[in-house]
Amino acid sequence: MKKTIIVLAYILIASFSSPIFAAGDAEAGQAKTATCMGCHGLAGNSTIPTFPKLAGQGEAYLIKQLQHFKSGERKNAMMNGVAGMLSEQDMMDIAAYYSIQTISENSANADAETLELGRKIYVGGKMDTQTTACIACHGAKGLGIPTAGFPAISGQHAEYTASQLKAFRQYSINEQTGSTDVSRANEMMVNVAKGLTTVEIEALSQYIAGLH
Repeated sequence: MKKTIIVLAYILIASFSSPIFAAGDAEAGQAKTATCMGCHGLAGNSTIPTFPKLAGQGEAYLIKQLQHFKSGERKNAMMNGVAGMLSEQDMMDIAAYYSIQTISENSANADAETLELGRKIYVGGKMDTQTTACIACHGAKGLGIPTAGFPAISGQHAEYTASQLKAFRQYSINEQTGSTDVSRANEMMVNVAKGLTTVEIEALSQYIAGLH
């Protein structure tokens, strides 16, 4: 109950404190995504499992990530370079374009037992490690909560989702060992990922991939 209250409070605070962005121009954004298609695919539907799908993602979330790549707060050699050349208007236009696209559906590539493990964690979390259920922030269908800045994850490549969860878990390890090799921090996601085993991460990622 206490954890649920904390999550709800966070959602309410985020809802009222999220920055308001000026409207982007989706038509202009389409032209500006020409260089993005090589990795993120046509209309933001990547066909390469290691690159995320951007179609249907919330505008504010996309803008925030591009800003983080540009500032170096989020590190990725390729994206840091790409975002570094974008103006604020470019970011808004690109985000507006991707946000109105439809994400392509994935089929979970796992057996029933694995998917059930993923479902249990997604819906109920893990009591033994005090891991919050994914459904609290990303919703029953994985559509996220755009007004609170929580991203859509439904239909995302399992490989990409797993890589991000492992990165969050690694951040927790680095934090505990005093390593300075840390490129990204999201306290909420770090707290979720640090309680997951590799088997659980893979199961959760497969479940999310087929969540519609």
